Amino acid sequence: MNTWRLILILKIQLLLIGILSTHAQKGGHSYQIDITGPDKNVYDDHLKLGGTNFLNESFSFNNYYMLMNDKPFIPVTGEFHYSRYPNKYWEESINKMKAGRINTIATYVFWIMHEEKEGEFNWQGDNNLRKFIELCKANNIDVIVRIGPFCHGEIRNGGLPDWLLGKPLIIRSNDKEYLFHVERLYQQIGEQLEGLLFKDGGPVIGIQIENEYQHSAAPWGLTYPGQPHDFTVAEQDRAATQEGVGMADENNPYEELGNEHMKVLKSLAIKAGLDVPLYTATGWGYAAIIENGSIPVTSAYPFPTWADIELSPLYLYQDLQKTPDYSPVRYKSIDYPVIAAEIGGGIMCTYARRPTVPPKSLDALINRFLGSGANGIGYYMYHGGSTPRGKSNYYSDEAYGYPKISYDFQAPLSEYGQVKPSFNRLKVLHYFTESFGEILAPMEVVLPDKRVSSPENIKDLRYSVRKKGSSGFIFMHNYQDHLETNEFKNISFTVNTNNGEVRIPESDGFNLPSEENMIFPFNFDLGGVTIQYATAQPLLHFSNSNTQFYVFFAPEGIQPEFSVSRQKGVILNGSSCVVDENDNRWLIRCDASNAVEFVFGKSDGSTIQVLVINREQAEKSWLLKKDSKTFVVFSDATVIQEKDFIKFLQTGKNRVHFQIYPKDEYNMQSNEKMAEMSSGSIDLFSSYQIELSESELKIDVKEIDRNKLSVNIPDQMPESVNDLILQIDYMGDTGMGFLNGRLAVDNFYNGSVWEIGLRTMMNEPGEKKLTFYFRPLYENASYYEDFKADQIPDFTNNNQVLKINSIEVVPEYKALLKIY
Repeated sequence: MNTWRLILILKIQLLLIGILSTHAQKGGHSYQIDITGPDKNVYDDHLKLGGTNFLNESFSFNNYYMLMNDKPFIPVTGEFHYSRYPNKYWEESINKMKAGRINTIATYVFWIMHEEKEGEFNWQGDNNLRKFIELCKANNIDVIVRIGPFCHGEIRNGGLPDWLLGKPLIIRSNDKEYLFHVERLYQQIGEQLEGLLFKDGGPVIGIQIENEYQHSAAPWGLTYPGQPHDFTVAEQDRAATQEGVGMADENNPYEELGNEHMKVLKSLAIKAGLDVPLYTATGWGYAAIIENGSIPVTSAYPFPTWADIELSPLYLYQDLQKTPDYSPVRYKSIDYPVIAAEIGGGIMCTYARRPTVPPKSLDALINRFLGSGANGIGYYMYHGGSTPRGKSNYYSDEAYGYPKISYDFQAPLSEYGQVKPSFNRLKVLHYFTESFGEILAPMEVVLPDKRVSSPENIKDLRYSVRKKGSSGFIFMHNYQDHLETNEFKNISFTVNTNNGEVRIPESDGFNLPSEENMIFPFNFDLGGVTIQYATAQPLLHFSNSNTQFYVFFAPEGIQPEFSVSRQKGVILNGSSCVVDENDNRWLIRCDASNAVEFVFGKSDGSTIQVLVINREQAEKSWLLKKDSKTFVVFSDATVIQEKDFIKFLQTGKNRVHFQIYPKDEYNMQSNEKMAEMSSGSIDLFSSYQIELSESELKIDVKEIDRNKLSVNIPDQMPESVNDLILQIDYMGDTGMGFLNGRLAVDNFYNGSVWEIGLRTMMNEPGEKKLTFYFRPLYENASYYEDFKADQIPDFTNNNQVLKINSIEVVPEYKALLKIY
């Protein structure tokens, strides 16, 4: 039976399930969960990790979570490859990642890019690792350096130089000559990072050793057309090697050799001066790690191009410490915290496979990870890029069919650093882990007795609880890849705790829309005030002087309510919500259509201000700090902080609107015309507008042939413009763009508009003109299995289709603001 027919049958079956589930949900459902069991057993005497530097800063680890300065800490790591992005714009991108609340950057050191020719190392230009790490230090963000020697990362030979193939040695083994070359590489990396490690007060807190060792590999790029892939592994490991991430057989007769090789690589790294508190190893799919000397990081790719289309189990809650994804694993899982390194922040299309990763799939996946006990989040990729060309070959993994240049990855920050919808949806969850991670990290996972255990089951609610004592969070989502889920209506929870039952909400119920996810707190300490429950998601917490600020948001379709315990010394002294009270609690019901606030006064003179906003406002919130004062900016623009300045970036609109909370008198100066605006019905914010000079840049498009055209690139960027985005709306197989006859950009069509940032090309010598060459779609292409029906053209009258619908340039405006 072919793939198309299987998918059709599956969709029909699940449509029938959905119809039945819609009928079942009309009456609503109350879910009960018991959390009276013991809290998590935490121990740390086995791990040989951690460290303290001369500033008395520390990182340490136990079997369940990471600690920073002796406090539980949830790392949120975003992968960004310095060598795939122009060094001129590294700092801007670092600050964009910080604005998305990434607290750690992971980056590969691709051996082939630094030693393309044996013995000649290149650490200049976009290869300047030291400059990149220095910028991370200057902008106060931690770094994990993935030093290989094998990396993959969709790079030729997985990052191994071609010349290794011609040497009398066995790669990825303890072969002495191979280790000689690896040690030389590590020594070079050690020199680049000297003085920048955590022990020296630097940002490099972690080193990853190897990648997917004894699990996966890349093909050698030196091959012949039609020849089967020849993987970059030692001969003994060929049987255990697979394409991409997946489950593996736990019976590997050479696993002890693999474990020993990982120990040797770590010893070489330490010998090279790479002494850090954290060493990681990719632990999925029975890969080798360094027992008790590394954290086995995890991964999740729900839209893999290397596997057949099937419903992913990665959206099912489970106790990930007991049952890691891609099990079996080679380590005793309860001895290590669940810290992810490669949650697919998108996916890279190949020529043969071109899935689109929906933005809502990502934050649903993170909700599932956190609700399943993960105490570290890591994205591969968080920031896309462009793979450079070497002197002899394209550095891209052409053998696997990846684009020669583009490494967009559908990431939250695109190939050219543009903010995508997934960026703001993920930012909401990053705020949560940043503000409440210290509370969340020690919490045990509690699953319902009848948890959803099959991805085909979309009629039953998917949820879990993280708890410690009688307090905790309920995690729930309503997403499954390749399926349309139905809204769950009128649902409620009863949580059985050691201090009695908590019903959420107190009466009636709430809805969980299709594809949405939520986190609700119960018995939650709000700065000394106890929230029995809230049907709103915690977003932010910060303090200014004698006031603590908490920001919650109402998920889509929910009118939020807060049940707050009445207690001695606490008064509710201001609220723009409806309050119902009795002797035991205030029940505060808020209108989610506008921002509202309620305030608690405490007997010690301090106050607690609670701001409640809707999801749209949460996604456009930006937490900033000036001196000792913290505040939130709400804006459709991307807002990044660069030392003493706030930069607003906004595509297509030259008027930047923003609001500041808490409302105050702010002394500000902009490089452009700025005015204070009326806040309208929302009197909680200070409102402003900056008007930028409108760009009048035009592009000249010249048709050369029906599949070939040229576009001129402007010579200069207007002062008010940060970048020019060329948008090409076309339907075809592939697109290539050449600058001065050299391939500069490429694209595999998958139904999306092709976007190209032009600022990097404006500095190139020669004629400022891009020449584009397009190939048509053809009938029966393999990648149509990833397309929606309306994306596949009608081939009745023509077996090839190429349409270029429009080409336009859109300015990304920038405004600078200084707050005194």
